[in-house]
Amino acid sequence: MLVAVAKEGNMVCSHFGHCEEFALYDTDSGQYRFIDNPGHVPGFLPGFLKQHGVQVVIAGGMGGRAQELFAEKGIQTIVGVSGTIGDVLEKFKKGELVSTGEVCSRHEHAGGCHE
Repeated sequence: MLVAVAKEGNMVCSHFGHCEEFALYDTDSGQYRFIDNPGHVPGFLPGFLKQHGVQVVIAGGMGGRAQELFAEKGIQTIVGVSGTIGDVLEKFKKGELVSTGEVCSRHEHAGGCHE
């Protein structure tokens, strides 16, 4: 399974669309690779990540429409997540990572979701 984590430095990004890059983690091999975020264009990232083979996306916050588009593409979203990439993926592997369903409703901020 290929898991994409929206990241800023070594932390889960608080807003999926504004992350600096995605950490792609292959649960079978335990290998990571990183891809730059091509930009926050509404509706683009679900297809972009699907083309890379992603099956699960982990982020702090994400807009409701993005969550719907991921669902339409058969990609699971886990949102409301914070912490280091390593800690979050350990919880995911153990089945302990739970989505809060957090929905970002404003997009004029680039630093994080607070609504």
